[in-house]
Amino acid sequence: MPKLDLGEAPEGILELSNEEIIREFEATLQAAGASKETIKSYMSAIRDFMSFIGEKPLREVTLKDVINWRNERFTNGFPGAKTTDKNKWQLTLHYYTILLRRFFKWLGLRVKIPGVKRTPARIEALSEEEVEALMKIARKPMDKLILQLMLTTGLRSRELLELRVEDIDFNRRVIRVRSAKYGKERLVTAPREVFEMIEAWIRVNDLKPKDKIFNISYPGLYKKLKKLAIKAGVDPSKVRPHVLRHTFATMAIRKGLSLPSLQRLLGHSDIRTTQVYLHITIDDIKQEYDEKIGSALNRIKQCYSCGRGVPLDAVFCPYCGAQLMTEEATT
Repeated sequence: MPKLDLGEAPEGILELSNEEIIREFEATLQAAGASKETIKSYMSAIRDFMSFIGEKPLREVTLKDVINWRNERFTNGFPGAKTTDKNKWQLTLHYYTILLRRFFKWLGLRVKIPGVKRTPARIEALSEEEVEALMKIARKPMDKLILQLMLTTGLRSRELLELRVEDIDFNRRVIRVRSAKYGKERLVTAPREVFEMIEAWIRVNDLKPKDKIFNISYPGLYKKLKKLAIKAGVDPSKVRPHVLRHTFATMAIRKGLSLPSLQRLLGHSDIRTTQVYLHITIDDIKQEYDEKIGSALNRIKQCYSCGRGVPLDAVFCPYCGAQLMTEEATT
């Protein structure tokens, strides 16, 4: 969560109605430079809690109200939620609790809100075969360019859709990401072929420096990816903008990109956020282990007497009893 200097609420604010207090807090967030996404997150958390306590004034809220709210959400989830996954309920509560705590601190309410443990991150990523299938089916220039950019840079959907011609430095092969999370600009790069595709796209569409690279909305992007997935025979529920970002990070780790470099490309403030991608490669490690170590420990040799396969370190054949020559004896 971004660290914002919210200061303290004006004196006497708790005498206002709950709705007036919420509007004052929203104005404070805007004045502090909070992004639209951050404000939306705060409002979602606060309004969910307010819907639970009903008409009760904020000045009368107690720790018991908070505990009851948490227990209700743990047990029955959130109103209107599309998921019944309790791990996702818990993750939402984790963030909502943090935001509500900051809201209470701003108000000056002496209610200590206990934290909710964050559930382990579950990262979804496409396989190499699924990526290949998507790239093969994408024939329209826009489709190809969107997939190439997302799978070679790890851009978030908002960052991709806000890219402008002036953000592309073709000489240095650098892309400036201005609409990054929490307003933090960063630089990313991509293969030479991707820059050539961008250049051709700009030329064909006669785009000017201030023009966006893609004139498409987020819902349009989302639907486009789903259609490509269906055509490619890939489960459409797996093909989402953020899954493509996860896929880029996973492929980068597998190909040996260092964690600090990946952190900078993804725009993570804390390297611990980037480390979640390391556990995905355990499947690769297991496969390599089985191939190079596991199988070596289970190799067999042939009994010269009966021809049956026996363990490499066996001294006598367990089938015919013949004495076997050891490796030391043959060297």
